[in-house]
Amino acid sequence: MSSVVIVGAQWGDEGKGKIVDIYMEFADVVVRYAGGPNAGHTLVVGDEKIVVRLLPSGILRRGTHCILGQGMVIDTEVLLGEIDELHRRGHENLEQRLTLSDRAHLILPYHVLIDTLREGSAPADKALGTTKKGIGPAYEDKVKRVGVRCGDLRDLKAMAARVAYAMQAWAPTVHALGGELPTVEAVMSKLEAHAARIVPMLGHTSELVDDAIKAGKRVLLEGAQGTLLDIDHGTYPFVTSSSAGAGGASSGAGIGPNRIGTVIGITKAYTTRVGSGPFPTELDDSDGKHLREVGAEFGSVTGRPRRTGWLDLPGLRYASRVNGIDGLAVTKLDVLTGMDRIRVCIAYDTPEGRVSSLPIDDLDPPGKVTPVYVEMPGWKERLEGVRVLDDLPANARAYVRFIEEQAGAPVYLVSVGPRRSETIMLHNPFVGRAAAP
Repeated sequence: MSSVVIVGAQWGDEGKGKIVDIYMEFADVVVRYAGGPNAGHTLVVGDEKIVVRLLPSGILRRGTHCILGQGMVIDTEVLLGEIDELHRRGHENLEQRLTLSDRAHLILPYHVLIDTLREGSAPADKALGTTKKGIGPAYEDKVKRVGVRCGDLRDLKAMAARVAYAMQAWAPTVHALGGELPTVEAVMSKLEAHAARIVPMLGHTSELVDDAIKAGKRVLLEGAQGTLLDIDHGTYPFVTSSSAGAGGASSGAGIGPNRIGTVIGITKAYTTRVGSGPFPTELDDSDGKHLREVGAEFGSVTGRPRRTGWLDLPGLRYASRVNGIDGLAVTKLDVLTGMDRIRVCIAYDTPEGRVSSLPIDDLDPPGKVTPVYVEMPGWKERLEGVRVLDDLPANARAYVRFIEEQAGAPVYLVSVGPRRSETIMLHNPFVGRAAAP
């Protein structure tokens, strides 16, 4: 089937933006199915670096239809700002090939306020490390059935009543945290200014995606964050508020699970995490500093330094199981260049014995489980010019094959640099064979 889901197999920040951008050359439609502007995907096109937060990564591919699905939460100010920035950079016809689900929920100013107040008042050991973009409160309103959706922008008078009702429910929380809610008029004034541009882009995206798949068009479904941040499958409560895994593609895009053909899991050649929460393979030494500095491991939305650590293969096995991963894309292999030796977590010692899959519910408190490592030799040769797996240094090639063998899924792609061209393509799910990016 001509539909492919791209999902993060770690704690997000795996380099999904580049991988989506590469596969978009072979796709007709790209769908972002979950999350909001807390997810920044970095694209490097030539010497130009572009970060998108709400727009699908495939927006830079002319001729593709880009969709924001109903599983998302959308801040219209951020969205329009992204569109305007791309216009300034010379990218044209964005609105004409962008459709927003009228069922996607809106992030409104009071959601951002609540997110900021909560995070700022939480004790250090209870803070989630959110991006304070209003994601969690917006999803809370959705679940409480008081959310405001993109389609409500078609009737601003009725929308004002919904906004007032939702804000009334939040008032005790805001007051208890020492904040002050904006007025309904202030919220609506901003939305009225945005509505004229947003409403023409609204559509019934569930039907659009399903029709595209049935018509044999190649559809790419793009996740946000990663499996270990998934609201159901992640390291709860240190997770995001949406279904970041492959299962979220079905509900978030509004299609049946039998419409999904292939699932590709993205993993770095090492591991990173942003924000609070357990991270058993985390490094606080010169190796961790190497990964952060050489890998430019700083949040694309917040600029926060990412926590870094060795590759967690039990985590990959877990992600493979809960997502049904068919193939892996390994990113940032080049970052390991220059390290004398590389350690890889292959199992965990737990109070009940050694396990080969991530003990997801036993990672907190720290020290409850112990990573079991193997050590592999590193390499000194630069990788950016390599385009064929067999041309990798022997130790780098052995490392990729070890990941493939241990994770239980074949490697479809290896990224050896940030640019589109710095890629080794082993398998293309849209054409059934390797193809140059």
